[in-house]
Amino acid sequence: MPVPTANPMRRPPIAATAIVVPFFAALLAATLLAACSTLGAVGALLGNQVTFTAPQLQDQLDRRFPREYEQLGGLVTLSLLNPRLSIPQGDSRLQLDFDIGLGGFGRDPRVPAGRFALRSGLRFDPGTRGLHLDQPALASVDVPALGGRMNDRVRDALNRWLADYARDEPVYRLDDSLLGRIAGRRIGRTVIDNGVVTLHLDQ
Repeated sequence: MPVPTANPMRRPPIAATAIVVPFFAALLAATLLAACSTLGAVGALLGNQVTFTAPQLQDQLDRRFPREYEQLGGLVTLSLLNPRLSIPQGDSRLQLDFDIGLGGFGRDPRVPAGRFALRSGLRFDPGTRGLHLDQPALASVDVPALGGRMNDRVRDALNRWLADYARDEPVYRLDDSLLGRIAGRRIGRTVIDNGVVTLHLDQ
């Protein structure tokens, strides 16, 4: 009887295929996940655009607040606590909410005495390498602990802080690795749309 020979074109056993395919699928998924995690930390670069999400901006705000500012020659301390940034869907401006603490005259500045909200666009400042508030405006101020008539005084203090903050300090500072990836390209417009912040790069 002729001895059967192995077929060189024979497919791998089903058991081997069942092991190999899931292995490579898992490896690919892990690679993509790692790439997305890296992009999430520094902004997603796609063509001539860099995009940022509200959670990315929130992460840096959480590291910079609470902050305290002296008012009335040091008699009162204004504290800004618990920043909460959101980008409303379909809106071209972000919203930033804070709790307010007031120190002085027996008050603890770390205890919220009220809250306020602002709406603002964003601009890129090459000097700080960051995204700054652009034409911010107070949307609401509510400090029940001081009574309604005192809210105007608090609003004035917040407006002064807001002008200084928008001019001098970024909401989000670009990461060195991202700046290295876009080196040689000028950052143009900053647009808020569809729930994300987009930097447009010029050639």
